[in-house]
Amino acid sequence: MATKKKETVTYYGTGRRKSSVARVFMTSGTGKITVNGHPVAEYMPYDTLVMDLMQPLVLTNNADKFDVVSTVKGGGFTGQAGAIRLGIARALLESGAERGTLKVAGMLTRDSRMKERKKYGLKSARRAPQFSKR
Repeated sequence: MATKKKETVTYYGTGRRKSSVARVFMTSGTGKITVNGHPVAEYMPYDTLVMDLMQPLVLTNNADKFDVVSTVKGGGFTGQAGAIRLGIARALLESGAERGTLKVAGMLTRDSRMKERKKYGLKSARRAPQFSKR
């Protein structure tokens, strides 16, 4: 007797913030979020970062309808949380969520602020060497 397999639909979104890049895969499920193979509460050191990356799911009332698996590289925890948030928002668009609610809340805008490069003759991007009168 042949068993019928359930077809799971996977939605994908890429997110970037600072120097972090996140690949987010969403499947229908119970609301588990996994980052680099770890549960999100275990991976992220602060609860505010977890709340931040869950915002698109909460806004669209999909917090308990999708399982999120993401791989993220580069940057620190804040950049990674922002990258995952953008990836989740883009994956939600692919799944058919309302664009208007995400757009008004600013979830679809990529934060383009990057670290400014160091300039020659200076100690950092803008910090000049200390002035000496004598």
